[in-house]
Amino acid sequence: MSVSVMWKTVSEACNLACDYCYYSRCAGQPHKVQQIDPGMLEKFIKDYMAYVHQTDGVAVFAWQGGEPLLAGIDFFREVVRLQARYAWPNTVISNSVQTNGTLITDEWARFFKKYKFLLGVSLDGPQHIHDARRVDHAGHGSYERVMRGVAHLNRHQVEYNVLTVVHQGNVHHVEELMDFYLEHRFAWLQFIPAMEFKAQNIEQEPTYEITSAEYGKFLCDVFDRWIGDGEPKFSVRLFDSVLSLHMNRKAGYCILGETCDKSLVLELNGDAYPCDFHIHEDWKLGNVGRNTVRELLQSEKMRQFLTMKPTLPKACRQCRWNAVCHGGCPRNRRVLDTGELGTDIFCAAYKQFFAYSETRMTNLALRTRRRLFEAGMETHREIGRNELCPCGSGQRYKNCCQPFYESGWKEARCLF
Repeated sequence: MSVSVMWKTVSEACNLACDYCYYSRCAGQPHKVQQIDPGMLEKFIKDYMAYVHQTDGVAVFAWQGGEPLLAGIDFFREVVRLQARYAWPNTVISNSVQTNGTLITDEWARFFKKYKFLLGVSLDGPQHIHDARRVDHAGHGSYERVMRGVAHLNRHQVEYNVLTVVHQGNVHHVEELMDFYLEHRFAWLQFIPAMEFKAQNIEQEPTYEITSAEYGKFLCDVFDRWIGDGEPKFSVRLFDSVLSLHMNRKAGYCILGETCDKSLVLELNGDAYPCDFHIHEDWKLGNVGRNTVRELLQSEKMRQFLTMKPTLPKACRQCRWNAVCHGGCPRNRRVLDTGELGTDIFCAAYKQFFAYSETRMTNLALRTRRRLFEAGMETHREIGRNELCPCGSGQRYKNCCQPFYESGWKEARCLF
């Protein structure tokens, strides 16, 4: 699995003051934007490229904040220059930026298209919903600025997804949200619940603005729009990941993984942490100005972090859906009064969604697997049971599509 890097490009600096931000504490006040030290940036990119050359050859960069575009376009030009300089032959380089979208211009869009950046644009729905929470330091809504930025991305055919924070202002308005997204042809969607804690404060109990019951109903209602007539016309990250599991593949989404992803989250000063929700001295791995990538990944703190998700409470170990979520996010598990580890705050929501979607998701998985299998078989005259399955799952044929194929693709059963 690739080791990804998320760099807090301008630390907490942001031109907006969204009241639910889980990271920035500047509340959009005037600030001096600091830059990542150029020498440290070059040292890290050189070291990281050497590391991926020795592993899987894939370099994954995610630029976040705050608002990362405050770093300026010349910073990102230097990033791609250094990536090109230090990448070994055949290295696959991926860049993504999570942005509030307000600073995107035609120049930015041309740059993103040229270097194949993937953007995540924060948008909470129609204007009256979005502008109620996503405001600047003067209290002015940001919707019109975001949509201007999106127009630039569309004009230059830049790939982007829409990230929506689910809060009291939109959790009960699924139909309005989905009508809005489909009207604007937003085909790639992601939803995350609004947090009421900061990533830097790991002592604080995880709290969220919406309840598990509200989130569960929200997911089920969105699923109805997603599945439609049985063949989804747009992407929702959580649903795509659950479908992937039904198809005997990896989820590709950390909250559904057997373990947390092995990644590096970097502050502006180079301090490294294992997760975006664990930016605290207790989880500091080291500093990229002093330590190599290999040293950070092999540190004791990283080892401890990676043991968290597989350490499950009894309720998770006995749950039929454990094979889907593997206990959810460790940051969302509270310690009970008994001293035992509790389940994810949204455990009931996930259970509700998994059960609600099971039949339709299983049937969709069967149809999708069949299409992939038959396409793969076009290059096979026959397939041995111990060979890799033609559907592309990476599993052996006997453990993947063989029983479905031999039943004439009539056996739509859940794998869990």
